[in-house]
Amino acid sequence: MDSRRILLLGKLDHTASTWEALSTVAATTKTDAGDREHFLTQCTDGTLDDVTVIVDRAPASFAQAGRFDSTLVNALPASVRFICHNGAGYDSIDIAACSARGIQVSNCPNVVEDATADAAIFLILATLRGFNNGIMAIRNGEWKSAVPPPLLGHDPQGKVLGVLGMGGIGRNLKRKAECFGMQVIYHNRNQLSEREADGARYVSFDELLAQSDVLSLNLPLNAKTRNIESTAEFNKMKPGIIIVNTALGGVLDEDALVQALDSGTVLSVGLDVYQQEPNLHPGLLRNPHVCLLPHMGTSTVEVGRPNAPDA
Repeated sequence: MDSRRILLLGKLDHTASTWEALSTVAATTKTDAGDREHFLTQCTDGTLDDVTVIVDRAPASFAQAGRFDSTLVNALPASVRFICHNGAGYDSIDIAACSARGIQVSNCPNVVEDATADAAIFLILATLRGFNNGIMAIRNGEWKSAVPPPLLGHDPQGKVLGVLGMGGIGRNLKRKAECFGMQVIYHNRNQLSEREADGARYVSFDELLAQSDVLSLNLPLNAKTRNIESTAEFNKMKPGIIIVNTALGGVLDEDALVQALDSGTVLSVGLDVYQQEPNLHPGLLRNPHVCLLPHMGTSTVEVGRPNAPDA
């Protein structure tokens, strides 16, 4: 074992033994930094010299170091060569700044596919059937006394599910949605091979908006996808469309979404992610046709990832 060190940011809940095993190949260390300012100081005062690898256990690491923006990346010791990001999305890391420093970044997209697709299926069923309204009626003591009675829901069978972003999660969702009799179309930056698409029909972005009964957002967040669904896009959708977002809050313009909900352009929404977590848009909170989850799409023992804030 040489003098190189592996630094853990955040807390490991289920893989402590793996962390201990790393000590056989390199020295392992943690930081006592209580906030970002303290961590930045440690980056430059020699405390973290010889750290070669940083294991970023986001979101627990945010309290210690914040996001890996250019300020933090440029402050890292010269010895740092790898950032191991324990998450699927890596929008919290400035990849360009890392590349300029010669720092390689890894992520783990496949591990969250089942859990995220399962959460999307739950939200699709909840929004189609109006289950959130029923839950609220019970909690408010209005189960049998509500006037007028709750609107009838819709069955998933025969509905067109549009998947925006047909990566691993999108393909996983496609297989599960078909079990409920849904027809799947998708749009990607690039059309998938026949094997990867597995029967899902590729359409243009505008066709996806116009043909979908339910639209599921499963794409990464970057400069091109931020607010990719906004007023102009809502106006191209079927009246009464249902939207589900288990990707990242930044891909959906919440101000425009609330307006579309209030006007009836969008019938119902299922959300696990938000633009300004943990602060939610009041228009989403007050609307009974919005089913809300606290960013728990990947919060399972099997995935081993706690609730995560958005970018």
